[in-house]
Amino acid sequence: MSTARQHRRPGHRTDATDAQTTTFNRRSPADHQVAAIGLGVQEVGADALAEAFAASGMYGLTVEDWAQMLGAAERGEGPPVDWGLLEQHADVVGPVKRASDGELVRERTVLAGLRWFYALYVLHGLLLPDTPALAALRQRIDEWGMFAVLDHFIVISPSPRQFAESLAVCLEPLFDDLYEALMEQLGGNSDIFSIPGDERGAVGFGEAWMRTLDEQTETGGASAGVG
Repeated sequence: MSTARQHRRPGHRTDATDAQTTTFNRRSPADHQVAAIGLGVQEVGADALAEAFAASGMYGLTVEDWAQMLGAAERGEGPPVDWGLLEQHADVVGPVKRASDGELVRERTVLAGLRWFYALYVLHGLLLPDTPALAALRQRIDEWGMFAVLDHFIVISPSPRQFAESLAVCLEPLFDDLYEALMEQLGGNSDIFSIPGDERGAVGFGEAWMRTLDEQTETGGASAGVG
């Protein structure tokens, strides 16, 4: 693997960055993908992350393909991911047809779990009350830089082809690892519907959400009346 470019933030310790990059380069190819995401593109560089994705065989894209997309994202140019390029190269149905029964059961589990975590993330923007456990789950997704990816392939009411495409995505080890990371986070703090200071748990959570929605509706109606 080529030496990763160093992107140092102001005040960031050089020795810590070098140590992290050395650890990254010593990992096996199977670990590069998760390690790179864990350290972040700012630490290991877009070239190293592109090599990690290509080494995993994800979507059949080359190092150059990944470098083009990640480099643009790193410079703040264009969309975070070139989905057109992914769909052009990806064999989205073939992997599902070739998967074993055990693999399909596992990937259905991963897909169902990621859909649930994604829904919790999205509902936060729809005035869902926040709790420490929910915030921690969103933070874990953000640390992996995976919300844009989940937002692309998760469909609430998928067609048969869309479901097959989502299963094909979940055959990739990256998504299995993300699911396990989120389940580990959930296991450490499972009180996702417990608002601090409210001992009613999910009941208090639901009432707080409904109250917030009602207040927003009343505010919207009042504003329309003034206009």
